[in-house]
Amino acid sequence: MKDVLHLARTQLVTALRERITLFWFLIFPLFLLALLAIIFANVGKTQDLTFEIAVVNLDRGAIGGTNFGSLVAETFRELSAPASPGAAPLFRLHEPAAGDVQAYLADEIRLLKIGKRVAVVVIPAEFSETLFAAAYAPAGVAAASAEVAVHTSGGRTSSDMALGIIEQVIARVDREILTKLGLFDTAHAVTVDQLEVGSANKTLAYVDFLVPGVVVMGFFVAGLFSVPGTILFGRERRILRAYWVTPLNVPRFLAGFSLGHVALCALQFVCVWFLGRFVFGAHVNLFQPLAIVYLVLAMVTFLAVGFLVAALARTPNAGMAIANIINMPLMFLGGLFFPTGSMPPVLRAIMLVDPVTYIADGLRASVGVSPATYGHAVSLGVPCAWIVGCAAVAALRLKWDVGR
Repeated sequence: MKDVLHLARTQLVTALRERITLFWFLIFPLFLLALLAIIFANVGKTQDLTFEIAVVNLDRGAIGGTNFGSLVAETFRELSAPASPGAAPLFRLHEPAAGDVQAYLADEIRLLKIGKRVAVVVIPAEFSETLFAAAYAPAGVAAASAEVAVHTSGGRTSSDMALGIIEQVIARVDREILTKLGLFDTAHAVTVDQLEVGSANKTLAYVDFLVPGVVVMGFFVAGLFSVPGTILFGRERRILRAYWVTPLNVPRFLAGFSLGHVALCALQFVCVWFLGRFVFGAHVNLFQPLAIVYLVLAMVTFLAVGFLVAALARTPNAGMAIANIINMPLMFLGGLFFPTGSMPPVLRAIMLVDPVTYIADGLRASVGVSPATYGHAVSLGVPCAWIVGCAAVAALRLKWDVGR
């Protein structure tokens, strides 16, 4: 056991003595956290977030003297007013004046394409009649549903965020309309149980989203570069051969090596958490049981990925080349720094097989930063499948000595 602990201590001390390792595995994550937290300090604070949207009401009908399209438009007007003096409104609303409404709509769609709008809401003609007919349709008779068209810009996070809020606004208007028609039953209304994250009276900000991502990034970089680099350079320079002439065998070497890697990741975690918590005021609690499970899973998963790279490469340069090729796609498509939103099919396919995606999603869900997209069963299962697959390939292909 002493040889395992000595090997783990040697690996950790060696990593901290090397300037390149010290920079990439400790200084760089802290620098990246500080840089992004400063640049995007106000993201996530709803009082500072305003969406540029356009609302075009083409509905000219009325039921019982009420134009339901106007109710939708009026709700957006209410939300375009500041909630309190000096506060920014949720929406900055654009509506057509008297004139050619279709030309106005076409111009707003053009502004949406170039990024001047995040969404364009179109209330169709005969909206009131369609809604009334659907509400009073006899049981068993199919009727067309009243729809509000929302044009968004695919792939833009702000547009995706605005769409989620607009959907909630439409649901609120739908309730008001049903109430006016006498069809809403409050006894069967769906209620919302609000769960606050963080300390009282503190807003969940971008830094709360960022800290788990930077922690996972640090683990990922350590596993992807440190593990194959140590093994391949040790094999090429015959350092590993010196181990094999001692009583130390491969399993005990792996135990000490892995323990040193976990110690390096733990040091990364403490530094990133300390900076995020005490310098930038992050509120996320990463010491919850489920969060710790995801942190340990991240360490083991990326350790296994590092062994996979070492098994596929024959030389240290080849190992670094493979690591650099897969580094950026897996890191940025995993949603570590920004919500991925909608993406082209090719990039989405990569995202769905990326273990970083599930670890980051599960970790954030476990601390209440964002709802789980895939569920904890999937978020835990996919990385475990990566561990098994990488271990199987490494067991078959990894060579521990130049002469073997």
